[in-house]
Amino acid sequence: MSMPRKRGPGRPRKLPVAEQRALVLAAAGHVFATSGLQGATIEQIAREAGLTRQAVYELYGDKNALFAAVVEQAEEQAYAAIAAAGASDADLDLKSWARKNYANLFDFVAGHPDALPLFQEAERTGNFALSRLRKRLALVYTEASGQRWAEFGVEPGRADTALVTMYFAMVESLVRLNWNGDAPDRDALIDLLTEFTIGGVLRLYSQAPEVIARVR
Repeated sequence: MSMPRKRGPGRPRKLPVAEQRALVLAAAGHVFATSGLQGATIEQIAREAGLTRQAVYELYGDKNALFAAVVEQAEEQAYAAIAAAGASDADLDLKSWARKNYANLFDFVAGHPDALPLFQEAERTGNFALSRLRKRLALVYTEASGQRWAEFGVEPGRADTALVTMYFAMVESLVRLNWNGDAPDRDALIDLLTEFTIGGVLRLYSQAPEVIARVR
């Protein structure tokens, strides 16, 4: 999440309420992502936002309500950014479309470093935002990918939802992976995922079609 311009504490009411909310949500997203729900405090969040604790309480009531608002905002931001790419570029072939969407996932995670740890903390505490996001995105991606798979005579049916979920999980795993040094080149990882998933599904259909059939 990008951090709005901060103001010093002691002058919160000189800011419009909408700007105060933006400051608090941005600050809270970072604090919750790094400290977790239990470890985060309203005082930390207020200090990072450049507001008073009282202002934060007046805006969101308590820490749990603020956490829910931050997670909801992150879910909607992620859906808007990722779904837009998944549904666009009707002229792209299957491999080009898959590669573009893997690149978009990498770019979103890189541009929003607090998003993934925030979603993981939400899941841990019973707010299943990441699971909801995957399901929502799966609807977009399965429709777009299904049209392209049909060009190869592949009709994955319900299996496509499972495959899309796997695609997201692989990207998340690679982003979090400890490489014990510098990570491989981003484009190399994107090419690896593209070739692995496209080639893997086509190989299943040609050599083990019963596997996909059992998941439909």
